[in-house]
Amino acid sequence: MNAPTHHGQRTAHLDAAGTGPMPDAVRAVLADCTARDDRFGARALDEHLAAGPGPGIRERLGRLLGVPARDTLPVTGAADAFDAFLARLDPGPRDRIWTTPHEGVAQLTSLHALRDRTRCRLDVVPLRPDGDLDLDWMRAHIGPDVALVSAVHVSAACGTANPVHEIGRILTPHRARYAVDASHSAGQLPLDAARIGCDLLTADGWRFLRGPQDTGFAYTRPGARDTSPTSPTSPGGPGAHARPAPGQPPVPAPAAVAALNTALAHHAAAPPPLQDLLPRLRAVLERTPGVELLPAGRDRAGILAFRHHEVPAARLRRALARHGAVLAKTVAQEHPLHPAAAGGAPAVRASVHRGTTAQDIDHFARALRDALREERHTPTAPAPAPAPAPAAALAAAAGGAGGRGWPSPYAGRTVRRGHLTLHSAT
Repeated sequence: MNAPTHHGQRTAHLDAAGTGPMPDAVRAVLADCTARDDRFGARALDEHLAAGPGPGIRERLGRLLGVPARDTLPVTGAADAFDAFLARLDPGPRDRIWTTPHEGVAQLTSLHALRDRTRCRLDVVPLRPDGDLDLDWMRAHIGPDVALVSAVHVSAACGTANPVHEIGRILTPHRARYAVDASHSAGQLPLDAARIGCDLLTADGWRFLRGPQDTGFAYTRPGARDTSPTSPTSPGGPGAHARPAPGQPPVPAPAAVAALNTALAHHAAAPPPLQDLLPRLRAVLERTPGVELLPAGRDRAGILAFRHHEVPAARLRRALARHGAVLAKTVAQEHPLHPAAAGGAPAVRASVHRGTTAQDIDHFARALRDALREERHTPTAPAPAPAPAPAAALAAAAGGAGGRGWPSPYAGRTVRRGHLTLHSAT
């Protein structure tokens, strides 16, 4: 989606992974509903929305995810829904929960809180040398003491598309609950929660779906909605750790729900893109001197992250914005377990959405060329060395490196960092 900047120039919006540009119809619904709420009150807005034609948001969510509408719920964001789901779990102190290096800091915070509350063990599934999740490790280590597996469908750090369907097949015979964060796949990849086999699927609505801020949705499998997995290794046997759900995740304001519903309708009605523009974006970066792409697994979806050898990420992002290219800066603390966080240096992240055009990529190429020409001739004071990110601390403790530039932050030990303890995956 292109729009003029304050200089009247063309804008290439390449930050759908952060905040997708709202379509005009979505923005209009949000403005209208907000104005009605402000002028006439919430009850009048509810009546106005109830009288509106067309499917409700849960029907559209059901179609997007391939599940019954009754099993979906609009929420304020994926992290809020994940936190509410974890509040219903009560694993025992001998149980394990698994996460991956792709997990974002908000979900990691909730996992750490669950670990601290229940004294269970938090393990990190390792990566293979090519950057993919090690599914063979999962098959070899799954057992009755694994209570929860949390996976990210598409990594916000570098765009790796993880095999969430295959993970579901590995977990099917076992007790473990399975949660999938689809925040960076919803709106760009097909989603079928039933086929994935997850107990929970969450996503933000303001990224590739291009809805308003503070919106998202959750699908909860009916069998996982009211009870938590009980610990077969704890005293009391089955049922000893079950407890009632403490409540639902927070729901967005009615105006935001209406706008997200419009965004879902816009997404469903829009034709698929004529071509995958990610290879074209990648080619621009690969032929630019001084640019280093952050490594990812074999499959990518919609996102590329990169650094420049001379120009820091913050300066480069601002310079690109002056030339009409909207990208994001990412920092290690956002994905502290990911190998890209090693060393703590920020990166620039580019992401394409269904409205991105080839002209946008060409405009970005010109903006990148001009921004680098300017910034390389701008003297700056030397920046202090960045503090090591948690992933860098893990890598330093483990030593060694995997193939294709992948650090190996897990090497058969428990690493402590302040109050955080992560058990390595061995």
